[in-house]
Amino acid sequence: MFTLPDRSSFRFSIPILVILLITLGLTALLALTTMRNLSREQKLMEAFLLDEGLTLIRSFEAGARTTMMHEMMGADLPIQTLLKETAKAERIAYILITAQDGTVIASGGEHIVDVDTDLLQQLVADKKPVTILRDTEKEYPIFEVITIFQSLPSLQPRMMHRRGSNHRDNKSETTKLLEKGEAVIHLGLRTDEFETAQKQDLFHTFFMGVMLIFMGGGGLYFLFLYQGMLVTRTTLANMKLYTRNIIESMPDGLITLDTKGYVASCNPRANEFSGIDINAQKEKKPEELFAGWPHHFLETANEVTSFSHTFVHPDGNEIPTEISASPLRDEKGNKTGAVLLLRDIREIRSMEEQLARAKHLASLGRMAAGIAHEIRNPLGSLRGFAQYFGSKAEDEDSKEYSTLMVGEVDRLNTIISSLLQFSRPREPDFAPVDIPDLLAKAGKLLEHDFIESGITLHLDNNCPGTMEADADLLLQVLLNLLNNAINASEKGGSVSLSCACEPEEETITITIRDTGIGMNRDERGKMFDPFFTTRKSGTGLGLAVSHQIVEQHNGAFDIRSRPGKGTSISIIFPKVAGNPITSEQNNEKNINR
Repeated sequence: MFTLPDRSSFRFSIPILVILLITLGLTALLALTTMRNLSREQKLMEAFLLDEGLTLIRSFEAGARTTMMHEMMGADLPIQTLLKETAKAERIAYILITAQDGTVIASGGEHIVDVDTDLLQQLVADKKPVTILRDTEKEYPIFEVITIFQSLPSLQPRMMHRRGSNHRDNKSETTKLLEKGEAVIHLGLRTDEFETAQKQDLFHTFFMGVMLIFMGGGGLYFLFLYQGMLVTRTTLANMKLYTRNIIESMPDGLITLDTKGYVASCNPRANEFSGIDINAQKEKKPEELFAGWPHHFLETANEVTSFSHTFVHPDGNEIPTEISASPLRDEKGNKTGAVLLLRDIREIRSMEEQLARAKHLASLGRMAAGIAHEIRNPLGSLRGFAQYFGSKAEDEDSKEYSTLMVGEVDRLNTIISSLLQFSRPREPDFAPVDIPDLLAKAGKLLEHDFIESGITLHLDNNCPGTMEADADLLLQVLLNLLNNAINASEKGGSVSLSCACEPEEETITITIRDTGIGMNRDERGKMFDPFFTTRKSGTGLGLAVSHQIVEQHNGAFDIRSRPGKGTSISIIFPKVAGNPITSEQNNEKNINR
């Protein structure tokens, strides 16, 4: 049974797995690259700020030498002023000088932090700068550079030399610490620019990650769409193939018409009905293709209608059909054409003819039985009287008339016997029958008849095998048909008796073919009717009895005849008694060929 695939379920295919793996791999690679970039940027920032901080510290140390001169001249702690002015730089958050014990000596800027004495002791011991990234209440941390303030050369001897020996020593404690190299400078640098750059990098990475996810999701979505399209296409292809197989295997013909009544398509069976290639005549209407087709039937065929039509093939063969026409409509109910369904009714008509023939033969049989019963006894008396008067007659004329009367009575007896056989047929006694022997026996019995008539008999009994039948009844059929062939043929003609059977087939065909006068259509239609004959001396019961015997054997006739071109009568028998002959083999539907 044909089933449509479920479009709501998709199998986890390889392309989906590949897209997922690529998306996950690229996302992981992006995350790893971002982490490495952030780590590298952090190191570069620290190195840059350290270099910048040390540069600023060295600049501050150089400026401190100048301020010391102002202090020697009596100014109030000018280094504090230097710190405040230096802290006004945009990059610097704060700057302060502490003693090694953590005491703040001077400071400048907004952020004053607690001094870690342990860190100062480590700085003094290692003699190397120390950096700290301090968190603040603001959005960005402070990068702090801590280093020992380089000792300043003593300016006291110079000043005393210039001013004299009586100049007093007015150095502050801060100056003394700076000269001894025991002070520590703390420089805090703002990192807002770097933090902004990192946030932009993170935002860019997030944006790229989102884009990557969207691209992967979009790829999966389009893959699902493509897979759905493939499922739909496969479904449509399977449905098209399924529909085409149904249409092509239909026993009935199918023709579709467009809105203008022109042929749109048809199945092979319709070509067999019409005897022409309808697909090659798509630009024509049915009434242009088929003689006798009703005109403008679609104009009134808004619903399902039916009519009868007889297709006539180029060879003269006629196929009566019953045609059903129904309109085709779209989803809006608009008429888009029509579909015609052609049904072969030859078998139906054959069954009707057989039923009518059976009724006719039944009535004839009952009448024949009554006539035979009523006439046979008087005929016996007449034959006895004719023989009696013939034996008493003295002149030759009386004896001749008496002999003629006896012969006519015997002929009537023969007719009555045929009538009795027709009205009360004997049930066949089925037994294996050798076909070559049966054909040879029929030819032997009529050998003298063929010789006297000057007609040649061609016997082809190369048909090995047997069939289940009544040999006597089959012989009677063959004798009747051969006698008719002799009577229909002129001197010098020929008659052939042959059989055909294939080992794989279940039927045997016996054919009698003559070169006689043939039959017209009317004669072919009545040839099996009782008392119908074209011979002056015939009774018209031989073929009727033969037809009855063939039906008792579940056989069928295939008759082909043309006036002046002879007749071919084939009898198709099943090899096994009781097996019916298919409708394709039954000549009842082809009897008028």
